[in-house]
Amino acid sequence: MKCSWPWRAVCADGVRQAAFCICSDHSNNHADYAGSNRDNDKTTQENTLLMTTLLEQTCASLDMVVFTHTGADRFRPESVLPEWMLGLLGTPHETDGYDLVDAFPFLSCFMDEARSQWQQALSYPVRSGSWIETDLFGREVPLEASALFVNGCEVLILQQLGEKYRAEVTLLQHVRDGLLNQEFLEAEVRKRTGEIRQREEDIALKLISLTSFRDQETGAHVRRIGLYAAAMARALDWSETEVDNIRIAAPMHDIGKIGIPDNILLKPGALNEDEFAIIKQHARIGAEMLSGTDIPVLEMAAGIAWCHHERWDGSGYPRGLAGEQIPVAARITTIVDIYDALIHERVYKRAFDEAEAVAIMRGLSGKNLDPGLLKVFLYLLPVMRRIKDEVREEDEGLQSLALDTGVR
Repeated sequence: MKCSWPWRAVCADGVRQAAFCICSDHSNNHADYAGSNRDNDKTTQENTLLMTTLLEQTCASLDMVVFTHTGADRFRPESVLPEWMLGLLGTPHETDGYDLVDAFPFLSCFMDEARSQWQQALSYPVRSGSWIETDLFGREVPLEASALFVNGCEVLILQQLGEKYRAEVTLLQHVRDGLLNQEFLEAEVRKRTGEIRQREEDIALKLISLTSFRDQETGAHVRRIGLYAAAMARALDWSETEVDNIRIAAPMHDIGKIGIPDNILLKPGALNEDEFAIIKQHARIGAEMLSGTDIPVLEMAAGIAWCHHERWDGSGYPRGLAGEQIPVAARITTIVDIYDALIHERVYKRAFDEAEAVAIMRGLSGKNLDPGLLKVFLYLLPVMRRIKDEVREEDEGLQSLALDTGVR
């Protein structure tokens, strides 16, 4: 396709050729207008030269050079080559143009896009993105190429980005530094949050240990309760914060027993009606001990202590709540507490094997236990079994445990 790029079409020879064609077409019938045509030609040439100068100055001010593709990888400059471009090309002007792909190897990555743009005759530019070249004096020159199709010409524009590029790099550096600083701060927050969590857990364990001096429950038992409950919470898609909360809160379910007299709490035989009425008060006592704060984990622990003896069918105590009136954290704790009590030996009972324990718990579904949550628990039996095996009764000195069970 013949290139009709304006700057070439308006050169002196082009103007003379255009004038000759106009005169030939109109000499026979319009000889009287010859003088007028010459005046028009002169005006056209002056306007063209003015436009050429304007475009040259625009290219210079924008630090860009316009090339037209003449074939193969040859490109002919259509604007004056500025000093920075001469410093990069390093060779005098060649009659058939420059091999820009050889001069700027980065362009080889861009030429497929450029050729596609030219073949589709698209007049809007496709850009290469910025890259860095080094001139003959060792200076770095940031460049960007654009390809478009104009007036039948395959046009390639090379622009020296200069301060614009450096400003963008500086901005990106600031953004990067800001992100790194934010990442550091977030890491510090996670570290401090972890430390606070650890202190909360230590305090909870110390509180729970007070009841172990007066109750027959073991330290390993209360730690297992927390891990069982956390496993269920994660399966229910709770947030990590909520999972941590129930892991710490569930072991405090019986903390109210500290307020029950020893002659009732430690009585070896069956309790009479009055004694049972007293021991049921541990739910209220525990809730009162733990409530009244703005600490989420203690608020959850208070709800668990208050409601872990409520039953799904409404026959539990202390308030006879039923179904979803019972906080979900308390319903979870009830299930895992019964499971752990069944599968471990106590002075008043033998340990049931897992099959027996599961059969008993299925019998309590819809009565004592939430049927939906019991299904979740049974699905997680392999995880529960792993926790049981890892946290043994003899590990009383254990203060914390990191299990590869998906719990933490």
